[in-house]
Amino acid sequence: MSEVIIETEGLKTYFKQKRRAVVKAVDDVSLKICEGETLGLVGESGCGKSTLGRTILNLVPATEGSVYLRGEDICRISAKKMWGYRKKMQLIFQNPYSSLNPRMTIRESVEAPLKVYKEDKKTRKERVQKILEDVGLGARYLDRFPHEFSGGQRQRIVIARALVLDPEFVVCDEPVSALDVSVRAQVLNLMQELQQKKNLTYLFISHDLSVVKHISDRVAVMYLGEILESADKEEIFRHPAHPYTQALLSAIPLPNVDRKRERIHLQGDVANVYDMPKGCRFHTRCPYADDRCREQRPTFKEISAGHFCACHKNMER
Repeated sequence: MSEVIIETEGLKTYFKQKRRAVVKAVDDVSLKICEGETLGLVGESGCGKSTLGRTILNLVPATEGSVYLRGEDICRISAKKMWGYRKKMQLIFQNPYSSLNPRMTIRESVEAPLKVYKEDKKTRKERVQKILEDVGLGARYLDRFPHEFSGGQRQRIVIARALVLDPEFVVCDEPVSALDVSVRAQVLNLMQELQQKKNLTYLFISHDLSVVKHISDRVAVMYLGEILESADKEEIFRHPAHPYTQALLSAIPLPNVDRKRERIHLQGDVANVYDMPKGCRFHTRCPYADDRCREQRPTFKEISAGHFCACHKNMER
């Protein structure tokens, strides 16, 4: 088994709002990501996926819990030491149209992280040219501006900027959702090629389960700040255990028009984020909820080898 590069324990990220209300964006999340793998993080919009990714990178401070990078708790280190770790952890943004400065050339955008870390001019030039070649763009593009590129090319530039410091771990926050369908496969294949070439570890955040199935090794399902289910990709797509996961998978279109899948339509309302219900947070929409679900929070436990789930329905297996 590969070495664990990222591990979270009891990670919580709360945001205080007006009138003392608290939003529990990330609530008691524990997970592990091994070196060289891709963990797909899925869930509906607003469930806390992006906040979890940014908390792992220590861009958003954790309220409680720990984030370990190769055994070092980066939530409790000095700013000076964290500065050194920043090289090892990078973020690929969702929207390539807004994440590039329109007044900066591609050379300036990709070179910026190297300037921050005070690399010499010769080294900066060589590394910028090399990483642009790695993402399928050549030196002839260096002095152009973002508006001169297509969406797919811009995302390649964003990827180049994230990888120019040679990180070990990359949070990919919906990196293909803003792209045309015809371009998504090209960018996903590029990311897989770069992962193998540079031994990268990805946390791949997406609401598109088809994309997650294509690129991920393992999948974690998030709902209202909690991880409800986690397993290997093949296991979770073939044998989803949690009712929420089952509902998400039922919405994936099948390529063969003659095949039919029963669509699970969730009833009820999403819980109020300012006043989370007792028990399981999914019970307000779950077709199997009973009194125990409404009163007792389920434990996130292993129900089969490598398959974890937080559901009273599966605890009796």
